[in-house]
Amino acid sequence: MMTDPISDMLTRIRNGQAVRKQEVVLPFSKIKYEIGKLLVREGFLESAEKITGAKFKEIKLVLKYDQDRKSAIEHIKRISKPGQRIYIGTDKIPKVLNGLGLAVLSTSVGIITNKKARRMKIGGELLFEIW
Repeated sequence: MMTDPISDMLTRIRNGQAVRKQEVVLPFSKIKYEIGKLLVREGFLESAEKITGAKFKEIKLVLKYDQDRKSAIEHIKRISKPGQRIYIGTDKIPKVLNGLGLAVLSTSVGIITNKKARRMKIGGELLFEIW
């Protein structure tokens, strides 16, 4: 039994990039799929697609590298955990690496970045930060 599927997803991405894998496959859930699509939109992953046809659904994340095989993700850290949830209001939304990085929030309108949350003036659960 997995207690924190988002942490598992971030760890698989981190470990996959450490050994220069092209893609990472993980069990499907709606929240992980939305996070994958957000990371594609923000330029941290090449693609995120749902795989059906096996015994259970999976998500295939294609990792992104530059010409020198340097990973697009330098740092990825889980903030809110099952043992200690971190909720923030609109006035406490962090700037990550002076705006060069992202914080990902789970809000009432879905999974969004800190920049979009600040524009929309909406708070939520601070899931993780990435740069």
